[in-house]
Amino acid sequence: MKSFNTRTAQLSLLPFLLFIVLFLGSGLILQAQGVERAFQQLPGHVAIIPSLILAAWLHRGKLTESIALLVKGIGNSNIITMCLIFLLAGAFSSVASATGGVDAVVNAGLQLIPAGFVLPGLFIIAALVSLAMGTSVGTIGALAPVAVGFADQTGTDPALIAGALFGGAMFGDNLSIISDTTIAATRTQGVPMKDKFRENIKIALPAAIIKALLLVVLATDAGTVSNEPPQWLATIPYLAILILAVAGMNVFLVLILGVLMAAFQGMLLSGYELSALGGDIASGFADMHGIMILAMFVGGLGEFIKQQGGLQWISGVITRMAEKASRKGNRAQQLAIGWLVFITDICIANNTVSIVVTGEISKSIAEKHNISPRRTASLLDIFACSAQSFIPYGNQALLLSATFAISPWDAVTHNYYGFVLLFFAIGFILFGKSLKWDSS
Repeated sequence: MKSFNTRTAQLSLLPFLLFIVLFLGSGLILQAQGVERAFQQLPGHVAIIPSLILAAWLHRGKLTESIALLVKGIGNSNIITMCLIFLLAGAFSSVASATGGVDAVVNAGLQLIPAGFVLPGLFIIAALVSLAMGTSVGTIGALAPVAVGFADQTGTDPALIAGALFGGAMFGDNLSIISDTTIAATRTQGVPMKDKFRENIKIALPAAIIKALLLVVLATDAGTVSNEPPQWLATIPYLAILILAVAGMNVFLVLILGVLMAAFQGMLLSGYELSALGGDIASGFADMHGIMILAMFVGGLGEFIKQQGGLQWISGVITRMAEKASRKGNRAQQLAIGWLVFITDICIANNTVSIVVTGEISKSIAEKHNISPRRTASLLDIFACSAQSFIPYGNQALLLSATFAISPWDAVTHNYYGFVLLFFAIGFILFGKSLKWDSS
């Protein structure tokens, strides 16, 4: 293994710390000043640019060499594959929304809510919609207006309604085959999505059941929820992509088929014009441009850090800490992987990016300590999504705050799912079966 100067390795992390300071610090300052959407005023894919400049300077090579290193990181096959899938996922969400598929799924779920069970009902609906859409923010955006009406109609505390929606959206985002967190976790670890799903659900499903039961206890509303009659046929594209993806079909084919099926059902049921398909696909692509650019820039920044030994140094520190905690098995190393991505997400406020940033380090730890790739991918996604549930400056909390006219802190503290998920994840590592590396 190539050796690195410790000082150089440590300095290579400065650009990453600068990114955190710029992105997180500007958001906190603007929020304190009362600026709306404070954490969106300096987007991550802009905040990272000074960090890339600093990384190039610390590289101490010719400018052409630094640019070549940046391009190498951006062109990493995992990064490019993720970006292509991001595009297709955005296209599917956009076309499905334009053709009425999102509304159909929402109305179909609302039809099933019994009177007096708005909280657990909304949690389950949000979980199902997020599973289909693959985005927690998109799910909140689709359901929040209806959820506000629930609060007004039933007299339920808006913060409880927001927390139920928040938790369900994160459950689906964590498990969905087309979620960007799933894409990032599976691609960085080189594991099929269906394997990660099967490993992930062992932890997420029990946590969701506990959250739903807790919401049943908290549900004191007695109002009747009214909604439009559902169009069950319009839900077929969502159900189809879930079934095909879990069955093991290539994710590119799944998403392409999803776009085509959504467009077809729109033309068949709601008079959707085929001429609008291109524009809707382009709109879906545009929705993903920020996360794509940031993912590519993170890949470039990671290449600088890797070339100068920063990743190796971090891995060594975490491994030594884990080995001091436990000399038997690899449970301490699994916890180290989880806490690494958790802390990173607390700083960055983006669970996908936190997975991309820590993916290579985690893979190195997993390979060294005989941890299965599907376990590692599952831990990355679970701990990142759990962390996202704790931060009041995340996109989910800010969107709920604006829609429900509550503080982001209220949205976070009433989202009990993040706490339950973290508890189950730690317990699963400490007391569950140790899943070791296999080549299958």
